[in-house]
Amino acid sequence: MRIDRRTGLIALAGLAAPARLRAQPGWPSRPLRIVVPFGLGGSADIAARFLADPLSVALGQPVVVENRPGAGAVIGTDAVAKSAPDGHTLLLMSNTHTANETLLPARPYVLMRDLAPVAAINTAVHVLAVHGSLGVRTVAELIAKARAAPGTLDYASSGPGTPYHIASEVFAAMAGIRLNHIPFRGGNEARTALIAGQVPIMFDAIPTMREQITNGRVLGLATTGTARSPLLADLPAVAETLPGFEAAIWLGLMAPAGLPAPIAERLHAEIGKLLASGPARETMARNGAEPMPMSIAEFDAFLRGDIERQQEWIRMAKIQMR
Repeated sequence: MRIDRRTGLIALAGLAAPARLRAQPGWPSRPLRIVVPFGLGGSADIAARFLADPLSVALGQPVVVENRPGAGAVIGTDAVAKSAPDGHTLLLMSNTHTANETLLPARPYVLMRDLAPVAAINTAVHVLAVHGSLGVRTVAELIAKARAAPGTLDYASSGPGTPYHIASEVFAAMAGIRLNHIPFRGGNEARTALIAGQVPIMFDAIPTMREQITNGRVLGLATTGTARSPLLADLPAVAETLPGFEAAIWLGLMAPAGLPAPIAERLHAEIGKLLASGPARETMARNGAEPMPMSIAEFDAFLRGDIERQQEWIRMAKIQMR
């Protein structure tokens, strides 16, 4: 999900300025950190930077984005879980985190015990893209090629446990094929490998891959929503060939457990105002994302439900970290 940061931030900063809700006396008393447990340039990183400037205006303190990638998002997430629950440290998280509850049983934190939901941000579907050298032009042809030569085709992902990894494995399981996972340290590296033909298959965010498809560097086969994406309207949905298949990435904000309710409510209110604004909705729509308006309680329930959904998909597809 690539966000038009310059346009979006300028517009949102102006809208956020009047918002002044009372939380706790003296809060915030210093700059806030949004920890992104992923690399630079990915969906989570871009979303965090999209929020940072408007939030700094609304809260009257700088909001700094800190990338702390590593160990499948565990390093940065654990750092937030161990931080003081005073509203000055936040986590930009995704469905990687709900997947990790099953994939990484030895992680040093438990998501819903050690972190508290603050706000859902947005969701976006993927595109399935292939390198031209693979010689397929449809999802059906890809499945047929993989069935004819089991275990010989590789796919790239931005790392184990990421939505693109899970989508690829669920796709393979539902299609009855075997694909080899080639994980990279982030979406940029994986995308570069696809464009170079080093790895022939990849599920990726539509905005970041659309330019490559339009320019003919890679071939788009299908998108992963229940209906066709307006950003790639010529492409079918994977579900048109593989009924029931659906995949997306979603993003949200959490904080260390024990965050005082008034601070959580203030943060939730400010983020909700930003995401509900016309400029924010327009920016997200241009980039294939939709806001996820939820109360804190609804986001809590959504997270718990997604942990169960991810567990079902991981067990069905027999996904293992490797």
